[in-house]
Amino acid sequence: MINLDDLPEIWGITALLNVLASIPYFGAVLHASIPVQIPMMGATAVAALQGLRLGWRWRDIEESFKDGIRLSMGAILILMLVGVLIGTWIASGVVPLMIITGLNLLSADWFLFAACLICAIVALATGSSWTTAGTVGVALIGIGGGLGIPLPLVAGAIVSGAYFGDKMSPLSDTTNLAPAVAGSELFEHVRHMLYTSGPSFVISLILFFVIGRSYGEGSASLENVENMVSTVTTNFDLNAWLWLAPLMVIGMVVMKVPALPALFIGAGLGGLFASIFQGMPLSGVLAVTYDGYVADTGIAAVDELLTRGGVASMYGTIGIILCAMSFGGVMEKCGMLERVAAALLSVARGTTGLIWATLGTCLGINIIASDQYLSIVVPGRMYRSAFEKAGLHPKNLSRCLEDGGTLTSPLIPWNTCGAFMYATLGVFPLLYLPFAFFNLINPLISALYGYTGWTLERLKDQAVVNGEPVAKTDSA
Repeated sequence: MINLDDLPEIWGITALLNVLASIPYFGAVLHASIPVQIPMMGATAVAALQGLRLGWRWRDIEESFKDGIRLSMGAILILMLVGVLIGTWIASGVVPLMIITGLNLLSADWFLFAACLICAIVALATGSSWTTAGTVGVALIGIGGGLGIPLPLVAGAIVSGAYFGDKMSPLSDTTNLAPAVAGSELFEHVRHMLYTSGPSFVISLILFFVIGRSYGEGSASLENVENMVSTVTTNFDLNAWLWLAPLMVIGMVVMKVPALPALFIGAGLGGLFASIFQGMPLSGVLAVTYDGYVADTGIAAVDELLTRGGVASMYGTIGIILCAMSFGGVMEKCGMLERVAAALLSVARGTTGLIWATLGTCLGINIIASDQYLSIVVPGRMYRSAFEKAGLHPKNLSRCLEDGGTLTSPLIPWNTCGAFMYATLGVFPLLYLPFAFFNLINPLISALYGYTGWTLERLKDQAVVNGEPVAKTDSA
């Protein structure tokens, strides 16, 4: 039963949700692409005004902005270093080598299986599902059509592979954003996602293999892919020594080396290899670390794929984080997030309910606000304290944010990710949705783990009995 005294707060929450929901419509009305930072700033302003109306002092509200931003500083430093790493790895030939390795796996008989695996490797190397779909994905759509494979199936394989690689890549902006919001660490977040992403991806590959075998008798020229491979190999000196950089970073991840020194060493190796193997002068390497690598091969698809990186390329994402964390800070300070979370958690009992509520909220924000960044930030801020009170490690929350937020975004036609995939691949999202196996299976496995408790890690100093934190004992 709603207390009448709570109506002002409920009104304020409704107003904020309306601001979030209006984001896709700004673009429709103004016939322009509106950066998500602008509506987020508007939402923050509305939240601040509502906080003032509820009696909070401006000094407290301003401090809440700073508190929110302060929580994101680790992620911002990592993002800047990731920009450096991407630039040096492309310039050195590390990323081109990884992409070529993926393209060489292409087989007409196992096309869907190979397409999914190729996109996973490319997205893992670049940290971008959009770049993968817009380059390699476009070539694969053309080849799949020539082989006589239904395009929704091909698009499903591309989206599945691209989002697995994006989700598991430390170079991805969402993979950095989720732990920043949840309060976990980048590499522990990536390792924890393997429990849901690994089985989901294996099942997806098996399904693509089984379905794809019935389409393996078609014939088509692989000229587009072969042209891309020859262009990359012509413009870069590719050799086995280049694998040392990613292998060292992977090794440091396994050894639980903190993200900043691991990425710094990886970026430094990239710069060294750019000088040794590609003959790039020191001034060029330093320029790449800030401005990124600019490819000039004469092939538009290759140039688009390899023109990336640099600190400057991360400023847009950093802006989103600053605006989002300011918004989350004032929402949390004024009790609005707590109100929304309490309403949802009132019908979500125990750990299972908490996990399911998080996954459902991520999907709901993707549908309402049409942006995957908001589907990570808003639920992350809403449920962070609830996970802590339940004695659950923050990496459980960050995993749910990606399982429910990142992966469902390309399945919604009016979401920015769904719209991009439609414009790039030419297949409507609702048509490829049944075949985006990874994006469908992963949230279900995450929900299953929430029900069974499998892989859910508790805080070391707490245990949970009937959904309540208690002092840790041997029996607990």
